[in-house]
Amino acid sequence: MKKNWQLMMVLAVSAIALVFAFGLKQPLIAQGLITVMGSIIALIMFWGMVKTIRSGNFGVDLLAITAVVATLAVGQYWAAMIVLLMLTGGDALESYAATKASSELKQLLENAPTTAHRMVDGHVEDVDVEAVQVGETILVKPQEVVPVDGTVLAGESLVDEASLTGESKPVAKNAGSDIMSGTVNGDAALTVNVTQRAEDSQYQGIIKLVKESEARPAHFVRMADRYAVPFTLIAYVIAGLGWFFSGDPVRFAQVLVVASPCPLILAAPIAMVSGMSRNSRNGIIVKSGTTLEKLSDAKTFAFDKTGTVTRGILKVATILPQAGFSQDQLLKLAASAEGQSTHILARSLTDAVPTADRLPATDVSETTSFGVNATVDGRKVKVGKAEFAGTKATVDTTAVYVNVDGQYAGAITFSDQIRPEAKETMTKLHELNDAKLIMISGDQQSIADKVAAQVGIDQVYAEQLPQQKIEVLDNVPKDGRPVVMVGDGVNDAPSLAIADVGIAMGAHGATAASESADAVVLRDDLAKVAAATLIAKETMVIAKQAVLIGIAICTGLMLIASFGVIPTIIGAMLQEVVDTVTILYALRARNGLHRQALVDPVRATAEREQIQKIN
Repeated sequence: MKKNWQLMMVLAVSAIALVFAFGLKQPLIAQGLITVMGSIIALIMFWGMVKTIRSGNFGVDLLAITAVVATLAVGQYWAAMIVLLMLTGGDALESYAATKASSELKQLLENAPTTAHRMVDGHVEDVDVEAVQVGETILVKPQEVVPVDGTVLAGESLVDEASLTGESKPVAKNAGSDIMSGTVNGDAALTVNVTQRAEDSQYQGIIKLVKESEARPAHFVRMADRYAVPFTLIAYVIAGLGWFFSGDPVRFAQVLVVASPCPLILAAPIAMVSGMSRNSRNGIIVKSGTTLEKLSDAKTFAFDKTGTVTRGILKVATILPQAGFSQDQLLKLAASAEGQSTHILARSLTDAVPTADRLPATDVSETTSFGVNATVDGRKVKVGKAEFAGTKATVDTTAVYVNVDGQYAGAITFSDQIRPEAKETMTKLHELNDAKLIMISGDQQSIADKVAAQVGIDQVYAEQLPQQKIEVLDNVPKDGRPVVMVGDGVNDAPSLAIADVGIAMGAHGATAASESADAVVLRDDLAKVAAATLIAKETMVIAKQAVLIGIAICTGLMLIASFGVIPTIIGAMLQEVVDTVTILYALRARNGLHRQALVDPVRATAEREQIQKIN
């Protein structure tokens, strides 16, 4: 029924055309055509049902097959034809609805850039985007899609990043700004240095995730299969009783033609695709419907620290000069010496001192894993590890040590910055799922404890290697599952893969983490984890309600039909009404459901404000 709707539609329409051609003058021929065509379609559906059962699920198509056979057996040929047409039309409608619901995902694919303007010796040439290499310079013209990741060399413009981050407000880009492929340039041209080839760029990575999300089925459809067994039994019991008490086999067919299995088949997948689409609009790629189901009922959320709860960007925290040196002088000497280094702490130092304020540095040399030597404003400066700077006095945090003209001059410490949205995110997760929040970090226990206390995390596992992180997740008790792991780096990839739901903070292109995860947050915003959880919960409510509404309507119609009130042909038409109601209700997941609106308006308003705040 779900796999071969195109073929069945052709057969059904052909049969109806032939019936009209022969129906008036040759009714026996018309009845024979309907019987043959109906039998062929029933066989196609039966084969699909057998494959479904072999895959481990109950085939709800059994009801549809029985209805077709029953109507043919009692001579209700037009009713049989309508049932066949409605069933094939229902599958066509399912295909349309799924396409409509996933339109936001497909926009990413449609916007994929194919050409780039490469600058060579002052001239601009159009080349295939795949031909652009790292280190080359390209020109991004006004209103164009940025073809590859890079750094702006010249120009100022407002760039629309909505397709990647969900943020509608344009972002200002100027010299030194990073720019992502797939974003849309504003009204001014930008000269960009290429930092990633097209195949490795942010946009291509997201396209890959989108393809994965479309290719992986929404396994939550098994919820429908759990309802299918009792629903099918109820339909047969009502139909059998109607036949028994009336003595008329037509009553059996009248009941079955309104026992539409389509609410079970259509509602859950359409709601899931709609929920995935809604997440996509909010800057979150969810790869499967199963992820939504698990996320909606998550009992434990585990977070990596660096780059997830914190920004993962070290900043100068304290300056500890020795006698004879001021804080400003020590910082300027260190930043000037480190100006040409690519070490992460060097970048943090140079960020703390504007280029215009730095002192001239010459004879710069770097000793790997130890530090930098330089002549700064005529003075010999060493910046690096304590022993490199000639001191045994160390501090209990991340720091560099400075030696000036052979004399130990002091230390500069660094600290990671907690994300401003982290505390609110933890509060929302506690409220939404009553979940336990844990942090699994490779950092020192004291540092991890301090961060956890500031944001409201319940339990901390510090100084954990990647394998130990996996063991922590494996040891979460059954009543603490499903467990969600949120991380950003390569070292988090195994943990993301082993968790029931892995969520990668993928805004900075953490490829290994993103590929291992079940969901990827495209914007550098931890609050999106709470937003994804809220969307998942609402999607599940809508999916279950759509299934149950369809079952309730069908059961009511079956009871009415069992008394002979509904003619077979009318019952066949009512089946499509049930399908339409179910599909339209399931599509509500595209925009969410404020389920307390009728019974608790105050709570509904608060929830609506919560969604807007999170997003």
